Amino acid sequence: MSKKTSSWRRAGATAVAGLTLLSLVACSGGGSGGDDSGSATEGNLVWWGWTPDKPVADQLIAAFNEEYPDIAVEFVSKPIDNYDSVMGPAITSADGPDIFNVAPGSANGGVETFQAGAIDLAPVVEEALGSDWRDKLSASGVEGLVVDDKVVGLSAGSVYSGSLWINKDMFDTQGLTPPTTLEEWKQVCAAFQAAGQGCFVQGAGQWAFDMDTFEAIMENVEPGAYIEASLGERPYTDPAFVEGMEIWKSLFDDGIMQDGAVGLQQYPDASNAFMSGQYAMVMMGTWYTQYTVRDTMIGAMEAAGVSNPEPFTMIPIQFPDVAGTGETGNMFGDADYGLAISAQSDQQAAAKTFVTWLTTTEAGQQTVANTLNDIPSLLGIQPQWDDIDLVNPEVQLDALKEYTDVAASSTQPRFATVSADLNSAFRDALIGVATGDVTIDDALAGLQSVVDAQ
Repeated sequence: MSKKTSSWRRAGATAVAGLTLLSLVACSGGGSGGDDSGSATEGNLVWWGWTPDKPVADQLIAAFNEEYPDIAVEFVSKPIDNYDSVMGPAITSADGPDIFNVAPGSANGGVETFQAGAIDLAPVVEEALGSDWRDKLSASGVEGLVVDDKVVGLSAGSVYSGSLWINKDMFDTQGLTPPTTLEEWKQVCAAFQAAGQGCFVQGAGQWAFDMDTFEAIMENVEPGAYIEASLGERPYTDPAFVEGMEIWKSLFDDGIMQDGAVGLQQYPDASNAFMSGQYAMVMMGTWYTQYTVRDTMIGAMEAAGVSNPEPFTMIPIQFPDVAGTGETGNMFGDADYGLAISAQSDQQAAAKTFVTWLTTTEAGQQTVANTLNDIPSLLGIQPQWDDIDLVNPEVQLDALKEYTDVAASSTQPRFATVSADLNSAFRDALIGVATGDVTIDDALAGLQSVVDAQ
């Protein structure tokens, strides 16, 4: 999630930026697909995005250059928290990126916000895959990146949440078993804390991850209710959401969430705390699979401040049955990011070559799969596990295979149905309930008022 926040994702750009982009369409004709300026096999491209991590982006570009050595691609990593603010003016300028990330829903890089600055990629993907191209790509990588039949971006792959990751070595040292219920979760955390170690860490100040945890809770309470409410098909004042909010609040009250959780961000704070061995559990999704690879984990541990790091055995587990319903294992996801081509670029032909190679070809999608950062968009592509240097393959391999298979089969969206206003309302509701500044009834009423006004 790469640093997500797939992830991560903040509210959309300002209305002023949106109006600027609408003006761009009128004067540039960018919405029609643009022209094929430049060469399709030579060029110097600049790609902006908040994800993937630069080492992963460099792997993707290196594989691309094996086939297209004369197209140089520079990935410029932009902080997730201010991506929208820097992208707004950049894509109205010829000095901006040739390729830029967009994302489903209203969060950072939202397709609705930035679609006006991108060309329509429908003709591009149809030429690459044929008229039945939608049948060849994951639905989660298509539906959230289309605006009024305009294909704003093509997905390199999707990310899914709804699971936890654990440091199995820490569990083994303490003789503990991963929790499967809310009561077991409390007991595990009490045991770790008694041993002077952290149990579960979350950067609850970064509310996109709070939304992940809350959606996981609601999928356990009643599958589908979370999405129904975001679409206005069920009120947030429904008793199921009262139960979900009570469980969310109990994570803070009963010692599962660490002290000061609301004062931390998921990236870098919670991720670094987990990677440095301070905590045994973290709420992350499929993007975190990349850290099961030895070299990638070592890099993450070094970035977290660990000297001479010794990689640990990290595995995914199901979100515990916190509601006691038996509904477990449900995951939800969207396209991690879509690659959009700027209407202002004078190298659109080369940009189309890179974008289609990465998102529609077997070679490009196999490279994506092998980074373990995203579930590939092109159907039928799986990681080449024999070529991947896991930290502890005897323990990890079967768990990771099952995990990626379950994620790839998921059809539940993550952020795609959440509007900008609802996104902000979730921030106020979840953080407010966690701190006790907002009652559960008021929090849910606030969510419902946003849906009623849409």
